[in-house]
Amino acid sequence: MKSIVSKGKNVQQAIQIGLDILEVSKSDVNIEIIQNESRGIMGIGSKKAIVKLSKDAFKDRKADGGADALPIDSIDDVERLIDSYSVNVESPEDNLPSGVTTNNEGRSGKVWVERGKIHVKDAPSKYTTITLDKDIRMLKNNQLVKEKTLMVTESDILDVDFVEEIQETKWKVSIKDQGMKALLEIIPGYSVIRKLGDVPPGEHIELVVEETQEIENTLEYTSIQKILEEKQITYGINEPAIMKAINATEASEFEIATGRKTKSGKNGSLEIKVNTDSKTVLQEDESGNINFRETRILPTVDMGETLGIIYPPMPGRPGISVLGKHLPPKPVHPVNIKAGKGVIVVEDKLIATESGRPSIQQRGHLVKASIMPKLIHEGNVNISSGNIRFDGDVEITGEVEENMVVESGSDIIVHQTVNDAVVTASNSVVTYGNVASSVITAGKSSMLIAELGQLLETMHYQTEKIISVIKQLTQATAFKSSDFSRKGIQPLIRILMEKKFSNYKHLAKEYVEMVTSGKEFLDSEWVDISNQISEYFLRLSRHDISIEQIKELSLSMHELHEVSKTPEEPGSYMTISNALNSRLYCSGNILIIGHGSVNTKIYSGGQLKVTGVVRGGEVFGKTGAELNEIGSASGTKTVVEVPAGQAIKIAKAHEGTVLLIGNQKYTFEESKKNIKAILDETGKLVFG
Repeated sequence: MKSIVSKGKNVQQAIQIGLDILEVSKSDVNIEIIQNESRGIMGIGSKKAIVKLSKDAFKDRKADGGADALPIDSIDDVERLIDSYSVNVESPEDNLPSGVTTNNEGRSGKVWVERGKIHVKDAPSKYTTITLDKDIRMLKNNQLVKEKTLMVTESDILDVDFVEEIQETKWKVSIKDQGMKALLEIIPGYSVIRKLGDVPPGEHIELVVEETQEIENTLEYTSIQKILEEKQITYGINEPAIMKAINATEASEFEIATGRKTKSGKNGSLEIKVNTDSKTVLQEDESGNINFRETRILPTVDMGETLGIIYPPMPGRPGISVLGKHLPPKPVHPVNIKAGKGVIVVEDKLIATESGRPSIQQRGHLVKASIMPKLIHEGNVNISSGNIRFDGDVEITGEVEENMVVESGSDIIVHQTVNDAVVTASNSVVTYGNVASSVITAGKSSMLIAELGQLLETMHYQTEKIISVIKQLTQATAFKSSDFSRKGIQPLIRILMEKKFSNYKHLAKEYVEMVTSGKEFLDSEWVDISNQISEYFLRLSRHDISIEQIKELSLSMHELHEVSKTPEEPGSYMTISNALNSRLYCSGNILIIGHGSVNTKIYSGGQLKVTGVVRGGEVFGKTGAELNEIGSASGTKTVVEVPAGQAIKIAKAHEGTVLLIGNQKYTFEESKKNIKAILDETGKLVFG
């Protein structure tokens, strides 16, 4: 290099800096003052001194152009040149990095980066090189560098620029929770600020880019207002949440509008004021024997006594969505009192009109209340007495013999054995003797209603489909001009059942037959639907049937299906001594006290408890099973089952006993004692 431009606080300092860098004395160079220093006003507008130093070998340069050959057209060009040249320094101590001193030692043939600027020091026989980073855009002597690695000298003008990276702010407003929330999701934008990182001196260096991310959230309040107007969000605007979103510095979600939830009302209810618990429990004496005659006394009421107080429904409060739409609360229903024998409704009270045992059964909104009569049958139930079917309680002092039937609309008590017979009660069954080869059912209405409810669920779905098809067909021009339009829709229904809904007729017949056989255990609503199904779908009606009638039937099906899912209060129960080769069904708890059961199928809709032995057969407890001994030493297959979430407790299980919990099965390969089996959180059967 043969010339240099330097600057300093004054002309003398600028000259000395240039002499030090060129390693020459003042007599060896030509000095040209380009700009004198100036202080400015209060330090503003001050300028440093700028000089150009040329070695003596170039004193004759004026003959070839002299000072005019300097590529400087103005003071601004000089300033730009000084800022870009690695040798444009204010003082050697401030500019040279560690490893490069102000004397000759270690300075030649090096390139380095300090304070974001590239510095170069030439050597006579060495060239310095730079490798660029992918994010760097470099101009060398005003020419874009396309190579990744380039050679640089002190005389090169190096301008560095970086690839610009700007991420725009992303945001959106969505309505959630059925119009009850407006959520603003925002991801703030940012710009990446890049600069050259310091690199120590070397003959070859790789430029290092240091980058920082500067958050730029460009979301504006007016933009949010505009989108709220477009989406018609008018209610429950949350201004503080909006301001937080505008100032968010990280990805966030803000609830910028909140609707008002509906407030649920309260259905009508009946507060029962008398004792209705008629459960009979067999008690053990101190010796462990069962005294079957020691039973709990049935509750009774006197004529004129208040059985319960009726409370009307309380409507709820409507809600408002963020769109300003009013949301009606869930409808409330009054309690539907069915006053039976011996009961009347007086204003808001349920009054007994005769003395006896109160029976109050609740299922959903329906309450059935009556004063139950009691039939006491002295002796055995046999061919001489005939079958017994009675709406109230039935107490039999003797046996129920072969092929006989006893049915009750409430409770049944049998003091002696039940042999090859059928005993059915709407509520509870208690037997003091053995049960052999018989079918005992407690909670007949519960079982029947559950089965009918499942049927109605399927029929309701198909009825809705039938209604939809009828609507489409009746709107067609071809239908309006056909004979069907004059004969009504029943012929059309018959064709649909034959061609498209072939299973519907089978379901309808099954429902009607079940209602007919169990009519005495059902309320009138179930019978009414049965009659309508027969008229609309099973026989040719003499009356025209409209689509509105089919819709009303479908709605009634849905309502009764919902009723069937509501558990009846109080639950039925069954208490017996022993069971052999029989079938026991109860919608509530089953308690077997005595020797136990042999080859018997037992279903309990509540808790199953057997204090004796369960040998052979299958037993099920919907809310769990507690057994004393199960299986036999000979390996008789015996199965005990409960749903997932329930436990099986066994004092002793013999080899071959099978446990079923949910879909998990376990078979004992040897006898074990004190067992508690459940499913863990993963659904695996474990023993506690």
